[in-house]
Amino acid sequence: MKSALDEGDRAFLGELHRLRSANVQQLCAALGVTATAVRQRLIRLQGLKLVERTVVRTGRGRPHHTYVLTDAGYRELGDNFTELALILWDELRQIEEPVVRDRVLDRLQDRLVHRYGAPVQARTVAQRMEQLREALADRGFSVETDRRGEVSVLRERHCPYHELASSDATVCTMEKGVFERILGVPLVLAQCCRNGDACCEFHAAAPNA
Repeated sequence: MKSALDEGDRAFLGELHRLRSANVQQLCAALGVTATAVRQRLIRLQGLKLVERTVVRTGRGRPHHTYVLTDAGYRELGDNFTELALILWDELRQIEEPVVRDRVLDRLQDRLVHRYGAPVQARTVAQRMEQLREALADRGFSVETDRRGEVSVLRERHCPYHELASSDATVCTMEKGVFERILGVPLVLAQCCRNGDACCEFHAAAPNA
């Protein structure tokens, strides 16, 4: 999945992790930037729920604020699983017993359906697709919905599994299957980043109900 962070964000989070807890002045000194720049970065990272502000009260003086990483912030610093995912996927493909390999793929698909499909409960295809978009966006996917006449469209601006999909189209098939199970309708993969398209587009194959 595409991260919303840039290199400056990661450097900021890394420095805050090193300091464990810091106020604006301490972050200015550590990073060599102005207080305005620090506050702008803090607002951004608090909005992403990666940093939180705590109130510190000492003696009779006025309380002051310090900033710490949230659990999500710690996870973001360690969120570099691409190499491990590539190795695990390759090992999965090497399973010689077709029944065992298919069973593992089915269980993986079940997990993804549960992960993204829990909040998808609406009546119409278009409404369910919008709920799926929201669930995926909450996980960091760059995704949007669209309508083309009676056809509902789910569009991924960036392939969330680019390196895996580049080596094995099974990933694309699995994701399509996950979305079909969540939405309860067949889909057509009309565009695919793996084929050189600018995005991945999933079209509801039946008229919207």
